[in-house]
Amino acid sequence: MSGLRERLSRTPILVAPGVYDGLTAALAEAAGFEALYLSGAAVAYTRLGRPDIGLTSLTEMADTLALIRDRVALPIVIDADTGFGNALNAQRTMRIYERSGASALQIEDQTYPKRCGHLSDKSLIPAAEMAGKIAAMADARASSETLIIARTDAIAVEGFDAAVNRAGLYLEAGADALFIEAPRSGEELTRVAETFRGRAPLMANMVEGGATPITAAADLEAIGFALVIFPGGIVRALAHAAEGYYESLRAHGSNTPFANRMFDFNGLNQRIGTAEMLAAGTRYDSLHGGGKDKG
Repeated sequence: MSGLRERLSRTPILVAPGVYDGLTAALAEAAGFEALYLSGAAVAYTRLGRPDIGLTSLTEMADTLALIRDRVALPIVIDADTGFGNALNAQRTMRIYERSGASALQIEDQTYPKRCGHLSDKSLIPAAEMAGKIAAMADARASSETLIIARTDAIAVEGFDAAVNRAGLYLEAGADALFIEAPRSGEELTRVAETFRGRAPLMANMVEGGATPITAAADLEAIGFALVIFPGGIVRALAHAAEGYYESLRAHGSNTPFANRMFDFNGLNQRIGTAEMLAAGTRYDSLHGGGKDKG
């Protein structure tokens, strides 16, 4: 379905914007992106109104993924957090996410409950335990085309060299791609790329205000990254817009002062394909004489 493995093997770098529901997924697809990213943070922010500190559940993530998959055909990379437990839990996460439409699962080596990779005071499980989770996930997947992206948060906890060592172990355990979270400088991004060039596709994470300097996709490609995600940007953009909208409505008792910053009724319906869906429904109705009973 996805061809994600093949796509990561060639240029240009694959840019995967963050989405959190069917609407944002449809808009990202319409903008021309080739893949999407569903983060636990985005689900926590939007469904729970809470921070990314391990509060989202496996079923909440899978339900959100299934709704997005029903709306778009693009490859979807999904955040599997820590696998929601031990190796057996990680296997269950693989099976459920895969059935819900995932093209790739990203799993990390934090303890559970985890927290955002750009927050402080993280803690890690032993590297061997994480390697076991990766091997277990590889055994559980139904298709070899469903990729496992191994993430390590070790830079902030154990240092850069430890992060590189962990990533190498995870690759040996069966990871298809690597994600060394939160490099603190352009130099560290370059060192990651130089260390693993030719060994596995590398993913970078761009978080506005996070620990890693914001770097353009073309520059990441130039140093050796195959995939870059912008996981929470859409939530931050929409939260900013929503705050202004609610303040305006409260102040004026009308949407008129905000009208130039929002779609009207017809504008939104155009973007979600309302006319096309109604036409399809009419066509199916006509197959049975408008739904009349001929018995």
